Amino acid sequence: MRPRFLTRRAIQLALTANALRPVPGVRASVPAFFAGWLTGELAPHLLALTAADTAAHLARHGARSVPDRVGVGLAAASAAGLGSLIVTSQRARGAVEDALAEALGPEYVADLSRPPDAKDLATPWGQLVLPFRMRNRDVRRDRNLAYAPGGKRFLMDIYRPREPVEGRPVLLQIHGGAWMIDSKDHQGIPLMLHMAQRGWVCVAVNYPLSPKARWPDHIVGVKRAVAWIREHVHEYGGDPSFLAATGGSAGGHLAALLALTPNDAGLQPGFAEADTSVQACAPHYGVYDFAATSGSPASKQRLHGLLARYVVGKDPVRFLDDYIAASPLDRITEKAPPFFVIHGAHDSLVPVREAREFVRRLRETSEQPVAYAELPGAQHAFDVFPSIRSAHVVRGVERFLEWTYLRWLRDQRG
Repeated sequence: MRPRFLTRRAIQLALTANALRPVPGVRASVPAFFAGWLTGELAPHLLALTAADTAAHLARHGARSVPDRVGVGLAAASAAGLGSLIVTSQRARGAVEDALAEALGPEYVADLSRPPDAKDLATPWGQLVLPFRMRNRDVRRDRNLAYAPGGKRFLMDIYRPREPVEGRPVLLQIHGGAWMIDSKDHQGIPLMLHMAQRGWVCVAVNYPLSPKARWPDHIVGVKRAVAWIREHVHEYGGDPSFLAATGGSAGGHLAALLALTPNDAGLQPGFAEADTSVQACAPHYGVYDFAATSGSPASKQRLHGLLARYVVGKDPVRFLDDYIAASPLDRITEKAPPFFVIHGAHDSLVPVREAREFVRRLRETSEQPVAYAELPGAQHAFDVFPSIRSAHVVRGVERFLEWTYLRWLRDQRG
């Protein structure tokens, strides 16, 4: 048992070190992400397990041998590192609030229907004990509604208040997964449950996936979902005239592109007359440099290694215009809706400089507010399940969406 204790503590310390400072390099990006993501977001749980494991070992065996003492030392180092990760996670609250105050104005909370109180801004520890148990008794979920023919890739779920509502703003959630995997069932759940509890109607969609589907089938599917929402969401209590979009990773790319290409006939075959505009966008750790026009090495690697082979299926040199047409970084106009871009400073899969450049160009061109929160210590996919960091992000996104919606309502009423 003593060698096993030492091995467990060594592995935990390695995982903690990677979460604090992810292993660099393209080849290491995927394992560095998975190890850092789970360790960072589950740091309180891992700290408790480390303490319990060490206490149990000391109670049974003491610290008489060299491996025992080394294992205890490794446990102490892990505990210090995990404590640092917890403190860094808490900094998301300030990063989010500073981003909103900078973009919307320092007194923006006065424009909210219910300014946040101390409870809203505090870490909801009770919700974090069982992070994978994501339920809310005040929210109803309507499952597997077809928004277009074609099977399960054209299904959506609607999250709405359990008590009937009318004319409520709508949030569209687009899942990530490298345009190739996953579904509406696994991402954005904490945000949708939170928003639905507060009266919003939230729609999570599937869309066609590669390699079976080729670009632009993905965004065409999302726009078909928007067309369905415009026509039918009132049946579920939503207001079809106000729609915000969000999503992470590939979903962040699709949400941003959706926001920047309203009513683009080339992306709406057979439904060009549909209104596919959105009134706000909050992409998380999105892919913005689809065509690698920024010259970033990471973007070039993604372009040639993933997008050209599996997603688009075309030579990016001969068909560069097709990639540019799919790139949010290259589709920015002055008519972009309000944006709240959120990205982790330690993102191994989509380096943070991609988000910085997207925000820089948005702010240069857009007539609307552009908020940007760069989260200290955050990896990719930090919002998939409830954590210290994701809780503060969810509440910040709520404030952004609520502010944007209320401002839109005032403009509609003149």
